[in-house]
Amino acid sequence: MQQKIKVLKQTANQLRRDVLMMTHLACSGHPGGALSCAEIMACLYFSEMNVDPKNPKWEDRDRFVLSKGHACPALYSVLSQKGFFPIEELKKLRKLGALLQGHPDMKTPGVDITTGSLGQGVSVGIGMALGARLLKKQFRTYVLIGDGDVQEGQLWEGAMFAAHKKIDNLLVIYDFNKLTDLPVGELTAIEPVAEKFESFGWQTMEINGHDVKEILDAFEKARRTKGKPTVIIAHTTKGKGVSYMENVGKWHGSCGPNKEEYEKGTSELNEEGNLICK
Repeated sequence: MQQKIKVLKQTANQLRRDVLMMTHLACSGHPGGALSCAEIMACLYFSEMNVDPKNPKWEDRDRFVLSKGHACPALYSVLSQKGFFPIEELKKLRKLGALLQGHPDMKTPGVDITTGSLGQGVSVGIGMALGARLLKKQFRTYVLIGDGDVQEGQLWEGAMFAAHKKIDNLLVIYDFNKLTDLPVGELTAIEPVAEKFESFGWQTMEINGHDVKEILDAFEKARRTKGKPTVIIAHTTKGKGVSYMENVGKWHGSCGPNKEEYEKGTSELNEEGNLICK
């Protein structure tokens, strides 16, 4: 287990380097929210989910919905590391005619649904999970949401419906970094989040979203849960791993790191022992 955790930390660290590189070359993007979900994405694609890069449309694959679609550099990094498309494509993020859009698009191998409008991902995930039930398939559906999603009414309509239908093959992970351009609490008072989901009938867990072992343990508990959907509230840090980006609203959406900023961030991530989950 310790070796597995070490590898997943290294994978998350590579994801962060990729995010910096992509947003630097694109001169735009949302690095903060992509960096905050690095461990979550690494654990999903390299431990939890059953997917096949050689057969992206495999009917029995697990499904993933990136509801916080602006964090797509994190998704693109893990998809390329997994082998869905060449890593060289990462350098073309947001370029005209290239494979990787500024938000996930189904034309990209490994992307199950086009996203971007916040609040819709849980509803889409519910449809996928219900589809598995109707088709008598065993695949699970995973939805990654962010602070903007939780401020949308559609999410809570979906939360009510999913619990009513006892959709236990649905797992929602909340990347709770608590920051957009401004602290979330200054925009909409969304806490207490756990109690809200519990009141709708969900199993709720709160974890450190940068602790690989906690993430893996939560995934295992969710798989064992029957009769209700599960939400994992993962407390994270916006811009995690890059000192000048951590908890700085500017890096929610920006012009991307300049050359000096890119080199500084990459240097920090390359430091021996700086593999995020210490």
